[in-house]
Amino acid sequence: MTEQVKYFKLYDDMYVPGRWLLRFPLFKDGGGSGAREDDDERELFDTWRFNEGRVLEIERPIRLSMKPAGVALEFSEAMGIPIVHRRVVSLFERLGIQKEVQFIPVEVEGQTQPWFILNALQVIRCVDDARCDEVFYWGPEDGEPDRVGEYRNVRGLKVDPAKIGRAHIFRPWGWLVVLIVSEHVKQAMEAEGITGIKFLEV
Repeated sequence: MTEQVKYFKLYDDMYVPGRWLLRFPLFKDGGGSGAREDDDERELFDTWRFNEGRVLEIERPIRLSMKPAGVALEFSEAMGIPIVHRRVVSLFERLGIQKEVQFIPVEVEGQTQPWFILNALQVIRCVDDARCDEVFYWGPEDGEPDRVGEYRNVRGLKVDPAKIGRAHIFRPWGWLVVLIVSEHVKQAMEAEGITGIKFLEV
């Protein structure tokens, strides 16, 4: 009998001593527009697009600031969006899963090495409602018609491996704030010594 594949939530280890904290710019052009802080026409950077599981075309350079400055981590998050070092890109290429993600170059304040947004390209309907601790759904009464039927909150997330197929990195449909990887990817990242990673079995 084939052993069932395990899956893990991949997230940012916030307890690394002296670690950096990355922030997206206020303006889409990285803050160079000259607009004042109180300008009503300021344009906030849209990070939600990096959760939608699609290839993105980025027209302007993305620059991230470091507040506070600290130890650079090869995997970290800015507003929930994964930011990774070139070593993560190389690892995914060696694992043969580079087609499951898009690596979008970013500039990080004070850094000369290459950094990237990790944009997972698959969204899979795989949340196992019965095994989760609790699930809450958006309803018609919540005033968000586009989100009716999606998850409003998920506690103790569990996924159904039978619905995942051969995917190694993805976001669960209806609960896009979570990034999930296979045990194969987890073990490879740990063996590579990628800094900043933390995992929770789902």
